[in-house]
Amino acid sequence: MLLLGGCVLGVGCGGTSGSAPPTTTFRVPFSSMEPTLNCAKPAFGCLGTADDHVLVQPGKPVKRADIVAFRAPFEAEARCGIAGVFIKRVIGLPGETWSERNGYVYINGKKLNEPYVKADRRDTETHGAEKIPKGTYFLMGDSRAMSCDSRVWGPLPQRNIVGPVVKIIHMH
Repeated sequence: MLLLGGCVLGVGCGGTSGSAPPTTTFRVPFSSMEPTLNCAKPAFGCLGTADDHVLVQPGKPVKRADIVAFRAPFEAEARCGIAGVFIKRVIGLPGETWSERNGYVYINGKKLNEPYVKADRRDTETHGAEKIPKGTYFLMGDSRAMSCDSRVWGPLPQRNIVGPVVKIIHMH
């Protein structure tokens, strides 16, 4: 999911005053995170009337199930034709083993509880077990059937992560 622009006027860009850590705002123009994050109709797969915005905190540590902004790796451009800053969900952590069976993700052999993936957005793919290398994360979109993600371009190096989403602004 491409996030256009580093800042969106009127939403609160860059640094903040006081002790709050600095944040960056992005808009969400594509459907790979639907329905968690909406993009505007009539774009393919979009449910919203306007693109949602997300507030990202660069440098904040990430954990499983976090939604993160990241710079797409070269492999994403080569295999999916995408480049720039995107957003996906952290599914697997460094050193873990991931697999997918009939659209359900398993981490270290245990089925992952994913309440954020709606039944109509799940795919039917199966991928054998693969270890996530040290220093990388496995990312997937919530709209699995419409997401070009780590299943296609591989684990994401930690250095490509901009930061986790700390606030979602639904633009309705």
